[in-house]
Amino acid sequence: MLKPVPRTLLRDSAYAAIRDAVVRGDLAPGTAVRDADLAEQLGLSKAPVRDALARLADECLVERKPQSHTRITPLLPHEVRDAAAVVRAMHELAARTGVPTLDDAQVATMRTANRRFAAACAAGDLDAALAADDDLHQVLVDAAGNRAAAATIARYTPLIRRLERHQFSPAGAARSVTLHEQLIDACAARDAARATDVTARIWQSLVDLAADPTLT
Repeated sequence: MLKPVPRTLLRDSAYAAIRDAVVRGDLAPGTAVRDADLAEQLGLSKAPVRDALARLADECLVERKPQSHTRITPLLPHEVRDAAAVVRAMHELAARTGVPTLDDAQVATMRTANRRFAAACAAGDLDAALAADDDLHQVLVDAAGNRAAAATIARYTPLIRRLERHQFSPAGAARSVTLHEQLIDACAARDAARATDVTARIWQSLVDLAADPTLT
C-alpha cells in the first residue's frame, strides 16, 4: 500500500512550482493570484499553496495584503540590487574558502559547465544557460561547505534571476563566458584571491544592472 505524501513535500512542491513560474515570467509582475486558482492548476489543496505563497512573500516574490489581494511583486530595482549585493558577497565567500579545497575533478566540472553555458547562450536557450551557470558556481558553494552561505544564495537568487531573464543579451552572455574562464583558470591555479576578485566582478555586473534607471 502506498503511504500518504507528507504535507511538507506538497508545500515544497507548490513553492518550487510557483517560484519557477514567477522567475520565468509565466506569472508576470503585477499579476493577481488566488490560492484556489493556483491549487487547481497544480492539482493540490489550498493549504500547501497558501504555505508556498507565504514563503514567497517572505522572499519578496509575492506581496500579500490581507482582505485585499495577493499579487506577483513588480520587478523593483532596489530590491533586486540589494539581493544581488548579498548574493555577490556569499559567492565571494564561497570562492575565498572553497578554492583551496578544490580537486581537479571539480575544476573539470566547472569547465564542462561553462562549455554548456556557452553553447546554450549561442543557441538562445536561456533555461539551459542559467542551469549551466548555476552548476558552475555551485561547485564553489559546495566546496566551501558553508550552509549559511548556501542557504542565503538559494533564498535570494530567484529575485535576481528575474532580472537576468528580463535583461538577457548575447553581449552580456559572451562577457560571462569570458569571466567564467578567468574564474576557472584561477581555481585551477588554486589562487583564491584571484578567484574571489573575478567572482566579485561576475556578480557586480548584476548589481550594476539593477541600478540601471531604464529597468522596468
